[in-house]
Amino acid sequence: MTRWIHDWHPDDPAFWARTGRKTARRNLVFSVFAEHLGFTVWTLWSVVAANMGRLDLSTDELFWLVALPNLIGSALRLPYTFGPARFGGRTFTVVSALLLLIPAVALGFAVSDPGTPFWVLLVIAALAGLGGGNFASSMANITYFYPQSKQGSALGLNAAGGNIGVSSVQLVVPLVIGSLGLAAAGWFWVPFIVVAAVCAWLFMDNLATAKADPREQLAVAGSAQTWVMSFLYIGTFGSFIGYSTAFPLLAKSLYPQAPWAAVAFAGPLAGSLIRPVGGWLADRLGGARVTVWTFAAMGAGVLLTWAAVSGGGFWAFFAAFQLLFVTAGIGNGSTYRMIPAIFLATALAERGADAQEYGRRQASAAIGIISAVGAFGGFLINRGFGMSFAGTGSPAAAFAAFAAFYAACGALTWWCYLRTVGVASLAHARV
Repeated sequence: MTRWIHDWHPDDPAFWARTGRKTARRNLVFSVFAEHLGFTVWTLWSVVAANMGRLDLSTDELFWLVALPNLIGSALRLPYTFGPARFGGRTFTVVSALLLLIPAVALGFAVSDPGTPFWVLLVIAALAGLGGGNFASSMANITYFYPQSKQGSALGLNAAGGNIGVSSVQLVVPLVIGSLGLAAAGWFWVPFIVVAAVCAWLFMDNLATAKADPREQLAVAGSAQTWVMSFLYIGTFGSFIGYSTAFPLLAKSLYPQAPWAAVAFAGPLAGSLIRPVGGWLADRLGGARVTVWTFAAMGAGVLLTWAAVSGGGFWAFFAAFQLLFVTAGIGNGSTYRMIPAIFLATALAERGADAQEYGRRQASAAIGIISAVGAFGGFLINRGFGMSFAGTGSPAAAFAAFAAFYAACGALTWWCYLRTVGVASLAHARV
């Protein structure tokens, strides 16, 4: 069975109303399902590491198990971006979903044996990074399905549905572990992964119009806008995935008697659900304006969390951390909305009649690089906490570094996109 669509014009209002909207929504729904499971597998070790009970592993070593999937996942996002254009969005979604079986099954076997060497655990944690790549392919694919005017909302919904996978892990896996044991943390997701792959095969489509020259796509690596947005995405998405995966182990290390396992899901859920709001605000107010204020709020959130750790109890720490999740979620939506707007503005300035389609292809390619570099922030945050504990016995040094980084991100956003020069002068781009 093959399902290729050769005639696709989402920016044509008549086409969109007639057939485009229905087809795009169907693909979005099943893309979200598969991407959601990618996030669950990607972040499994955030809960597993906090529940291992292995006394021979230091806090720093446990943070390595949490950080490594983020490192590998960020690296895989670049090649995964080109998957939908090369093989078709439907085909690549099926394959990338089935690949999730490898880390899920391997985790189940490894934690069943308490004598499993640390290096083997590291390898299996690295395999969980396969789930991190799914985000880039899903977002690149959905970009082709929606018109420019609806990019913010569509990409926000797609990303939020995937991001909620982190919350699913932190809500469901502690219950699964408590009922069935640590190995079930991996086995539990196997049937869901199979169902996601089957649904993608039956209900999704490949777009022939998504075909692109890889050399043309890779050319975005030479654009300064790609690297500016990559840096900003470290601050938004990198923070979201970093804090989401770090919170269980961080909370257990600081407040071992607190009910951290019962509430760990709340922050990732809030950050995921509010992500479309960031895209919606960016559609109306401009992505750069929303983003610069988001970084200011994230800086305040870090300082409040730092203060709570220094002089408050678990619930003060928990409440302050929620601000970090919410602001990172808004920033995820606003920065992602900036990407197609920026590349469309650049295409309009450089090209003629084919500017819109060229800008769409460039934005899709840029998403791969930006999402790959941004996800690396999840590794940096976990290693920051690990090194801070190893060096000082507390997370204070990590919080100080994060606050300084958000200040730099806010300044860069203002400099590049809110002054009256450069891309910011193209008002129609609404970046």
